[in-house]
Amino acid sequence: MVSPARNNDGAPAEKAVFIDAASARAARSAMPGDRMVRALAETFSALSDPTRVRIITALTEQELCVFDLARLLGLTGSAVSHQLRLLRGQRLVKYRKEGKVAYYSLDDDHIRNLMEECIHHVSVG
Repeated sequence: MVSPARNNDGAPAEKAVFIDAASARAARSAMPGDRMVRALAETFSALSDPTRVRIITALTEQELCVFDLARLLGLTGSAVSHQLRLLRGQRLVKYRKEGKVAYYSLDDDHIRNLMEECIHHVSVG
């Protein structure tokens, strides 16, 4: 005997009934997989902090070192380094070393485009 599907709380799951089944199927097929959804959520989470948004926008036109970013944002070098580490972990920024100095820049043009689109969205609304 096959057990009925259960919700997270253990209650029997109801069979999904849609008003417009064709539209619901199209929406379901357009949805990314769980792994992609988690990666997107982590990216947007990284961008949800005002300091990190300031860092990203400061890097949209040129690369900057931690010292210059700290002075620009009125923060300590340690605070900026911490935020940059989080942004690097999400592949939003990258760095290159020149002697003892690390220069940070956006990881690629997709990040610049994403920020431009977000700024446009917020300013139009």
